Amino acid sequence: MNEGDDKCLAIAFRAVRLYAETHPRPSSVTQKQAGEMLRLSHVTVSRMVASGRIKLNGIGQIPIIEIDRLLAVGVK
Repeated sequence: MNEGDDKCLAIAFRAVRLYAETHPRPSSVTQKQAGEMLRLSHVTVSRMVASGRIKLNGIGQIPIIEIDRLLAVGVK
């Protein structure tokens, strides 16, 4: 890595941080929203909820941490 690469990386990190600060993520999402985020149908998401593969919170929504977990392991 050279000095130019370091500068590009610093700019990229700053851009990601700025985006995150101006576009906060919700703490939970609906099953339809989860399907869009995971690129699955809402029917598939509903089946995953019914089987216990996806946990719901107290208001019947999917915590964003569940979405992150599924994306990290490659949900398919």
